[in-house]
Amino acid sequence: MSNTAESREPAAAELDLDDVRAVADAILYEGYLLYPYRKSSPKNRVRWQFGILAPRRWVEWDGPIAESVAGSVESWQQQTECLLEVEPAEPERLLRVRVRFLQLQAKTVERRTDDGYEPVESLDVGDARYLSFDEAVPRECDFVVSLPELLADGRSFPIQLSRGEQVEPLDDDARIVRRRWPVEATVTLAAEHLDAPRAACKLRVRTENTVSTVVPTMTRAEALRYSLIATHTLLRGRGLRFLSQIEPPEWVERHAAACRNTHTFPVLTGDLDVADSMLSSPILLYDYPQIAPESPGDLHDAAEIDEILSLRTMTLTEDEKREARATDPRAAEILDRVDDMPEEVMAKLHGAVRDLRPNPTTKP
Repeated sequence: MSNTAESREPAAAELDLDDVRAVADAILYEGYLLYPYRKSSPKNRVRWQFGILAPRRWVEWDGPIAESVAGSVESWQQQTECLLEVEPAEPERLLRVRVRFLQLQAKTVERRTDDGYEPVESLDVGDARYLSFDEAVPRECDFVVSLPELLADGRSFPIQLSRGEQVEPLDDDARIVRRRWPVEATVTLAAEHLDAPRAACKLRVRTENTVSTVVPTMTRAEALRYSLIATHTLLRGRGLRFLSQIEPPEWVERHAAACRNTHTFPVLTGDLDVADSMLSSPILLYDYPQIAPESPGDLHDAAEIDEILSLRTMTLTEDEKREARATDPRAAEILDRVDDMPEEVMAKLHGAVRDLRPNPTTKP
């Protein structure tokens, strides 16, 4: 799903966010499937730990959820507030907001019976093994709006994902069925002028799960079917300069302290000299997070060290690798990448010294 509210071309094209996608993808798939990448591993029995926006009736069944910055809390809403300095020389001030998340997809292996098909936990077809296991589909919704619109009445945009089902035949007697459930949400954007010595604004982005047709006593596994998973927000401005929430300039410190971030937190990303983009993440980060250039690919555990995790993956037995490949296509991709990793790439993972100079974003 890619849902652009207003194209505003060619101006919107200048607000592309692909240069910060690698870090955002690490957030999207953090904990998606953990080493040893097998369905039978205890680590992979309780999944989806960050940025969960579930139906409100289910979330608040035992009472309201405390509004903290913690993105590991299962909530029904997520709010980002951050500060923008307005560039006086730019006549058209635009903002691109990209909300990204995963939609749960149940993968069920089925075999033919006299009465049709029945689900099974695992099935061997030829030399391949197939396991029933939940997957996820990446979704993103784009909204391009002008700053005057947000300063006036703000804007609200719906997100609607319909029910879906795909059938993949394995042979005449076996198949894989992938099912998705409807997900609904609303993204609300607003801005307000700041009483500050320079032209600046506070921006608010609020994403809410609006699914109302669920039973509040359903299990967590059932509620996740109607949830936004690993929800995070990318922001990029034209004629706008984002200000750090971690180390704000002195002239906006009190305004930064008043920002209310709920189950997410915004950090500067992209070009250090331009400061035109932010990533609001359910996992707490520092300003200008980056993927290590030595990293050969995502291992779905951004807190792990690539070298250690790659070496561990190499020690899996052939039976363990077979189960991992049957668990999820992304697990198979990791195994292939590690098995085919050249020695020089592995050597680069051993360690690197970036820079011994002070961080330029840190105040003296």
